[in-house]
Amino acid sequence: MRTRRIEPGPGQESVWDYPRPPRLEDCGRHLVVRFNGVVVAETRRGKRVLETSHPPVYYFPPEDVRAEHLVRAPGGSFCEFKGAAGYYTVAVGDREAPKAAWFYPDPTPEFEGIRGFIAFYAGPMDECRVDGQLVTPQPGGFYGGWVTPDVVGPFKGEPGTAWW
Repeated sequence: MRTRRIEPGPGQESVWDYPRPPRLEDCGRHLVVRFNGVVVAETRRGKRVLETSHPPVYYFPPEDVRAEHLVRAPGGSFCEFKGAAGYYTVAVGDREAPKAAWFYPDPTPEFEGIRGFIAFYAGPMDECRVDGQLVTPQPGGFYGGWVTPDVVGPFKGEPGTAWW
């Protein structure tokens, strides 16, 4: 299948201009995660990972996340670029979102900047925002990118993208 890149408009980025292997960069945008009526994470000191065909994944410094709403979840996963990841269940009041957040306790040297930082899947949260813009989860449910109006695809995770 030949992928047809969407041409970005003014103020937009194409995920097809992102690098592979991925790149880590500082992000001063206002990032907010809300679950069960509570802001569980908010920062202007985040990081983002950019990878070809994926919307950005945003990472929050641990001090900007309300740790009382994170419960370490069993299991983990492995990223060929970042290393072994651990997961958290997000729990607020009577609601839980299992394995809805993840972190890298001992990332590869290239991703040392996100050691202990926490990322959230947008889908299970009530809302995630970037500079006030409501986030749409990366399609497919497996990846954790945040789609905003300033990012265009097509995105890995959409139907027919399994072999990208």
